[in-house]
Amino acid sequence: MPNIDKHAPGSFCWIELATTDSPSAKKFYTELFGWTPDDNPMGPGMTYTIWKLQGRDAGAMYEQMADQKQQGIPPHWLIYMATDNVDSTVAQGKALGFNVLAGPFDVMDKGRMAVVADPQGATFGLWQSMSHTGTGIQGVPGSFCWAELAASDVAAARESYEKLFGWTFKVSPEYSEILLGGNSIGGFMANNPEWGAPPHWGGYFMVTSCDDSTAKAKSLGGKVLLEPMDIPNTGRFSVISDPQGATFMLFQPQMG
Repeated sequence: MPNIDKHAPGSFCWIELATTDSPSAKKFYTELFGWTPDDNPMGPGMTYTIWKLQGRDAGAMYEQMADQKQQGIPPHWLIYMATDNVDSTVAQGKALGFNVLAGPFDVMDKGRMAVVADPQGATFGLWQSMSHTGTGIQGVPGSFCWAELAASDVAAARESYEKLFGWTFKVSPEYSEILLGGNSIGGFMANNPEWGAPPHWGGYFMVTSCDDSTAKAKSLGGKVLLEPMDIPNTGRFSVISDPQGATFMLFQPQMG
C-alpha cells in the first residue's frame, strides 16, 4: 500500500529542503514531481511548505534563515530518522561520538526533533512524532524512496549506526544495504573525494522514467551531476542538483 500512517523507530520518516529561493524551488519541484505546495506560516518572514502528493505529505521546504546563510550552509535536503524518544536517542548518540547541532526541541504540537552529525560529519534529523507522523506516501512516482550515506569509513559508520538505531546490514564489497525489521531501507557507500563533498546523507525520489525525469530536471534549470545509469538487477538512477544547488537522486525501479 502506498499510504504510510506510522514510522517505526530507526526508519527514514521525513525529508526537508532548505533553499535560498522558495518561489524558484516551488516551480522546479512541482513541475518535476507533480507535488502540490501547502504553505504554513511559521512566524514573521518564515513559511514552512509541505509538499503534497496524492493528498499525502511527501516532504517539506523552507527558506534558509539569515544565520544559516552567514554560516555558509548551502541549500540541501535533510533526512530525518524516526525515534520514540529524541532526548534518549540524542544522549545515546553523544556517548557514541555523534554531535548535536540543534535541539532537542518541540515543534509546536507536531513533534520533537534534533539535528545531529555522525562521527564522520554527515548530518541528519531525529523526529519523535506527535501530531505529524512524517511522510505519508511511498512506492509511487514522486515519493521519497531511499536514503544513502556517503561515508569516509563505511565499516566505522556501520558500527555507529547499528548501535544507535539497531540497524543491520547486508554487506558487499561496494555497498552496504541497511536492514530494519528485515526490510532494505537505505544504504552506505564510500564517499569519493572526487565528488568534493564531505560525508553526507542523500535522498532518492521514485520516478517512472529516470531518463525522462533527468531531462526534465535539466530543462527546468537543474544540473545533472551524474547521467542516468543502471544498477544491475535493481533499477536506474541519476544525480541532480536543483537550481539553488541542493542535490538529490532520481530512481526508476526495475520492473518484474
